[in-house]
Amino acid sequence: MGNDSIFVVVDRFSKMVHFIPCKKTTDAVKVAQLFFREVYRLHGLPTSIVSDRDTRFLSHFWRSLWAMVNTQLKFSSAYHPQTDGQTEVVNRSLGNLLRSLVGENVRSWDFKLSQAEFAHNHAVNRSTGFSPFQVVYSVLPRGPLDLLPVPSKTRWHGKA
Repeated sequence: MGNDSIFVVVDRFSKMVHFIPCKKTTDAVKVAQLFFREVYRLHGLPTSIVSDRDTRFLSHFWRSLWAMVNTQLKFSSAYHPQTDGQTEVVNRSLGNLLRSLVGENVRSWDFKLSQAEFAHNHAVNRSTGFSPFQVVYSVLPRGPLDLLPVPSKTRWHGKA
């Protein structure tokens, strides 16, 4: 696929994440297309966005796009990292998830992103007490562990 980076989107309210594979050379138009294809279709337009100071997000196109849809564009900075601390936490978590999912098959990282996204959105968040899936959809979708057979509680393990 040739992807070499990840476009990370974090909803500040629900803590839901989207991990979108892309290239470091992806321009502002393509980033906007990725956003609308992967995030907007599920969540609608945000009222504000906190972004890093990547030149793609500082472009006239990017600023104009969000101004047209009445979304406030805010930028994090090295001097105020707290403006986007959630993304930093998610990025560390994503690194750990990918290392455990990829193992020795490092080139498969972009195929494992959907599993990492599901795992993150399925896990209970400490600050909300709920998983992002529960906050957004009011249900916790079934995961791979839900498919395992449950041992019967009626077994007798003692001697009579």
